[in-house]
Order: sequence, then structure tokens, then C-alpha cells
Amino acid sequence: MEVTENDIKRIPVGNLRVPRAEFAAVWAAAQRRCREQGDRGITDWYAAGVASTCQWMAGAIVEAPNGARFPAYSPVTDRTTTAYEELIEAEYQAAELLDVRRPDLLEHRPGWCEAIRATLRWAWRRNGPPPLHDPTPASTAQ
Repeated sequence: MEVTENDIKRIPVGNLRVPRAEFAAVWAAAQRRCREQGDRGITDWYAAGVASTCQWMAGAIVEAPNGARFPAYSPVTDRTTTAYEELIEAEYQAAELLDVRRPDLLEHRPGWCEAIRATLRWAWRRNGPPPLHDPTPASTAQ
């Protein structure tokens, strides 16, 4: 999924506690890293966790490989409900215990739990650094 200007404009105001432009840069960097690693045949669970969390927080519509389009699922609880403030807080709480409740993810999706927690801590709680650094200079970023 390519992050578009329209995707950024559609993010509900109450869903972010960091500047929209910073969130957009992290989201785009995660999507780019997923695509680049996928082109190499690598599943980057950390980047996928960041991208998935950003998609859900943004209320994005995602496209399945078969072309079907649907609202992004929440990364921890797998909710189909579009993110809003109370759900984001509930997702944050669930993310804090994700690897305890689902230890299988540590082996089968290394980096997934950490990425979700890092993204929610940063974008929702404003606690900690961005989960990914965007190496693209601002003048060339889309």
C-alpha cells in the first residue's frame, strides 16, 4: 500500500497525538520497508507491525492480494471497527501484554509485538521515539 495525501487527510484528528506529518513519514517509511524487504523475499515483521498499526490508527482502507478492499484491522485485537480514541487506548493496553498472551508471536512474527507497542507508545501516548526513522529527505518525500 502506498500512503497517499488523501490517506493522510482522512486521519481522524483525535487518533493522533503526534504531528500528522511525522506520523505520515513513519507510516510511509514502514510501507516502503515492507515493500523493499518483500521484493527480497524477506518478511519484516517489525515494519509490518508499524505499518499495520499506522493503517488502523489512520482509518485506512487496505487492499487484499485478490483486490478486495476493507478497513484495516486493529493489529492486536483484530477488530474490524475503525479506530477511534477509546479503541486506540484499548488496543494500547492489549499491546502491552501481547507477547505474554501470545508468546507464539515472538517466534513466528519476530518484531511484531515490539513494533505495535512502539508505534502506539509514540503516536498515541507520545512516549518514546518514532518506531522507524524515515531516511527520505523532506524535500523529496511525497
